[in-house]
Amino acid sequence: MHFSFPTSAVSRFRTLTAIALLSFAVCGTEIRAQTAQCSLKLAELPPSAELFGFRLGMTAEQVKARLPHIAFGPIDDFGVSKTTTNPAFNSDLDKTAFGGVRTISLDFLENRLSSLWLGYESSFKWTTVPDFVAGISQSLRLPAAWEPWKSRGSRIRCSDFEITLSLVAGGASFHLIDERAEQTIAARREAKDQEASAIEAEGANEIIADRQSRVYYFGACQPATEVKETNRVLFKSREEAEKAGYKAAKNCQ
Repeated sequence: MHFSFPTSAVSRFRTLTAIALLSFAVCGTEIRAQTAQCSLKLAELPPSAELFGFRLGMTAEQVKARLPHIAFGPIDDFGVSKTTTNPAFNSDLDKTAFGGVRTISLDFLENRLSSLWLGYESSFKWTTVPDFVAGISQSLRLPAAWEPWKSRGSRIRCSDFEITLSLVAGGASFHLIDERAEQTIAARREAKDQEASAIEAEGANEIIADRQSRVYYFGACQPATEVKETNRVLFKSREEAEKAGYKAAKNCQ
């Protein structure tokens, strides 16, 4: 027995099959893009016209040569200093050398550039995040390892650096970060927090005694008025205070 199908039915079947195959191919491409990884290192990034002569690791003096007017911020407890400039509003800067750039923000760790943030005008050649991803990937020879970032941005994380792209005030925002520097800063902050916690804990356990009244205070039990410096005696424990002839204040018993 032989069955024949209308030409229109065959045509629809072929169309649906083609769509299904195309969808499968697109999904496969997206999966590969999402699972791709970037093993590039900062030292391997080539110079890029879109970065206007900046590169992570530059010394403050090298940045000063590029931006003679720049004023560096104070160095904080972690060795970090920050500065921002706006080429459009700086009369001492060659506007043509930074065409399309609205803002330049620089972070330094131990006087070396560790974070580069460029804000581009809406008139810049790449006006959307996908366009910028495509353009900067070609310029910096980045692999197809981008992932969604925040609401409408994109991010790529490589061996020792990270790049994020987004739109701010109608223009592209490009942020290049030295991950090793970020880890160093985070470790210093954690160490400082631990030191502060240790000091606080030590202070909480400190026994304060009054030489004149011969009583001592500890923990949450504190004198109503501060013990005068001339009468203040410190002990490491209640036992040590009592051996020295002091007794706990009435509000501590």
